[in-house]
Amino acid sequence: MDLPQAKVAPTFAVPGVTVTRRPDGTILLENPMRLEPYARCLGEYLETWARKAPDHDFLMARNPASGKWEGLTYAQALDQVYRIGTWMIRQGVRPGHPFCVLTDNSIEHAVIMLACMHIGALYASISVAYSLASRDHAKLKTLIRRLEPDFIYVGGGAERFAPALKAIGGLHHAKIVVADSDAVPPNGLHFSDMLANIDKQAVQKAYAKVTPDTWAKILFTSGSTGRPKGVVNTQRMLCSNMQGKQQLWPFLQEEPPVLLDWLPWSHTFGCNHNFDIVLANGGTLYIDRGKPLPGLFDTTIANLRDVAPTLYMNVPRAFDMLLPALRSDAQLRQKFFSRIRIIFYAAAALPQQLWDGLIETSRQELGHAVPMVTSWGSTETSPMAADCYFQAPKSGVIGLPVPGVTFKLVPNGGKLEVRVKGPNIMPEYFKQPDETVKAFDEEGFYLIGDAVRFADSDNPVAGLMFDGRVAEDFKLTTATWVRAGMLRVRGVEHLAPLAQDIVVTGHDRDSVGFLIFPNVAACRKLAGLGSEATVSEIVAHPAVREGVLKGLRAMKAENTGSSMHADRAILLTTPPSVDEGEITDKGYINQSAVLNVRAQLVEDMYETSPAATVILL
Repeated sequence: MDLPQAKVAPTFAVPGVTVTRRPDGTILLENPMRLEPYARCLGEYLETWARKAPDHDFLMARNPASGKWEGLTYAQALDQVYRIGTWMIRQGVRPGHPFCVLTDNSIEHAVIMLACMHIGALYASISVAYSLASRDHAKLKTLIRRLEPDFIYVGGGAERFAPALKAIGGLHHAKIVVADSDAVPPNGLHFSDMLANIDKQAVQKAYAKVTPDTWAKILFTSGSTGRPKGVVNTQRMLCSNMQGKQQLWPFLQEEPPVLLDWLPWSHTFGCNHNFDIVLANGGTLYIDRGKPLPGLFDTTIANLRDVAPTLYMNVPRAFDMLLPALRSDAQLRQKFFSRIRIIFYAAAALPQQLWDGLIETSRQELGHAVPMVTSWGSTETSPMAADCYFQAPKSGVIGLPVPGVTFKLVPNGGKLEVRVKGPNIMPEYFKQPDETVKAFDEEGFYLIGDAVRFADSDNPVAGLMFDGRVAEDFKLTTATWVRAGMLRVRGVEHLAPLAQDIVVTGHDRDSVGFLIFPNVAACRKLAGLGSEATVSEIVAHPAVREGVLKGLRAMKAENTGSSMHADRAILLTTPPSVDEGEITDKGYINQSAVLNVRAQLVEDMYETSPAATVILL
């Protein structure tokens, strides 16, 4: 007699969308799948997995001394959460005064975050770049004044943070907590000091009071459209997001995910999306201390030789660095694809040549294409508002509204501006009531500031495509609209591999121009110059300039319209500035800030007789 076959959960749910059209041209989109009941708080996931799979690895990091992966099981993590929760309760937790973390991702950072949320205390993470990459620490000082933290964690090489701590020294009365390997500052303590005692009854009493509307986190916006704003993240936002993800990716509940991830927990992609997918589904998170930067990405490659992820989630810049390694190293390629279910990109559009390259490489290794997908949202949407839970035919399809979320598409300047409502939307900005009022329309929809279009106007189920930020588009003097977001992606594709990123210019000008942040390594290689050559010497080399011209010519040949190609460019010699807000620590370029900071270069580009640094088509 044949035994019944075990059912294997599909990778994705069946896509669907309900479309309602209003007489004024507004379109409402909803997922026909009802959002199922979700957890009361994130702590429920930790309690559940500590009970169901106590010995399963949860958080793993490489020991710098031994080189081995070490970490915490679910039971060990819950024990530390109870101990830190006990310490915080005894110290006295003041509502609205967070436990603030300034440092990189680490196991200690993770259990502090989890402990705060378990007892209903507020957690806030500030971009490490504001402490380590900034010269004046202006953003850090502004945020510390606003947060008024009771505790600050700077573990893992606390001496690196000495200038930052000095800069904010007179702005707070917080206790400073450092890693056990760090020297304790005056009136500070070691991380392990928080683990000395445990009062389960006190912690469970606080845990029982946590509701879906309890504030869990303050996460700051990346500042891609202005100065960082503190987004209040409630338990409802985070848990409804994870419930939606489980419904759209049903395999997660049968196959605990394994992630190798570097994305900072000061941003919603790494903190609310990636970390929470692991936590909600009983998976394992390997903390990657590499980053998609020259030299640092070698650490990521070394980690991928050890860890075969089931999901690989990253920003486009990382895939730009990963793809050549996968193509050239058969052993790495075999390990990477050995159990991968999904490749996921977010935070910026993925250039089509990277999309094609990753699909081609997966077919080469596996005989079939690994699904390439994305989600769309923001810090204010915690972050998933749309999810591409199907294989799109090309890059740029952001998917459909997730269960429980409604999109309102409003005609705006020839585009469809998208607005969002649902349980995943923030209630307010932290201590910024004026900004909160401006963030919502008269029907309570969050004004995210993005535009979308249908991938197939005759088939809404084919999904939406990101159509740029409403505020970034501009007109040429010919009154022709320039879709800056779309043009940036096309520019990066045509100038590959010489352009790391591009800022589009041309507002009230006769033509479009590009400010190009160069891929210095690729430019150096093309120029045939050694390591002693400066960036200025590299970008001035005739071979590099001709390479840029070749890309500009190809763009024009593809579409001669004045708004569809650039006829001039400058290769920038200085990297984007953190202090000036030109870049986030995810590597996302703030277009408006770059245009502000480098306004003189833009003027130079459009002079009647441009300087020699300007490359003219």
